[in-house]
Amino acid sequence: METIPLFLSLTRREIIGRYRGSVLGIFWSLLNPLFMLAVYTFVFGTVMKSRWTVPGQQEAQHSTGEFAVILFCGLIVFQFFAEVVSSAPGLIVANANYVKKIVFPIHILPMVSAGAALFHAAVGLVVLLGFALGVFGHIPLTVILAPVVFAPFIVLVAGIAWILASAGVYFRDMSQIVVPLVTATLFLSPVFFQRTSLPGWLQPWLSLNPLAIPVESFRNVVIFGVQPDWGSFGYYWVAAIAIAFVGYQFFQKTRRGFADVL
Repeated sequence: METIPLFLSLTRREIIGRYRGSVLGIFWSLLNPLFMLAVYTFVFGTVMKSRWTVPGQQEAQHSTGEFAVILFCGLIVFQFFAEVVSSAPGLIVANANYVKKIVFPIHILPMVSAGAALFHAAVGLVVLLGFALGVFGHIPLTVILAPVVFAPFIVLVAGIAWILASAGVYFRDMSQIVVPLVTATLFLSPVFFQRTSLPGWLQPWLSLNPLAIPVESFRNVVIFGVQPDWGSFGYYWVAAIAIAFVGYQFFQKTRRGFADVL
């Protein structure tokens, strides 16, 4: 039980420390995604004229503003994934002083990173709901399911973070490998396109992307007012728990050699 207060304290320090000394402070957690949203909306919404077929409609007919809101919803999910996974390989190396403290539970460090990323996702969700209300004129009641569809995603990302955090101690090039993989995951996920825009034979394979089901489910409940595919959601929970279990066991097995390497 003592781990929980420690986790909350470290998460708070992580959030505050990231913006300490900057003029705008925590507002950067809002400005950065908004800037990227503006760029992506211009490229995909204005130049390439990408559109979504909203559930219940036959054609993809909506404004650039509506497209921006739909896009921002997917980017919130991606930013959480990118923030945790990109920092994981260097997490233990950057906190080597904790490794030599026998009583310190270093396995919570990836969770601290996830906690800080979750805070930023929550800030993004609040902004998203404000935009959605202004553009669509309402917020669907299904938004209360947002934490439900996000929960297995957090579990899965934690498992990946444990694996990468441990591997990064022994293989320092891991950080260089992860960054392009995270970018590829973005462009191969349904953040910028719909699953239905792919050939029929390719659509089921999209679910192998860890972002696919969370992005689609989060968008459905927050923007479209549609409940997620509970069947796919159930399979995702099973996969998330399995990856988290494997990741945690891998971390615990390999942590014994951290002090020698660091």
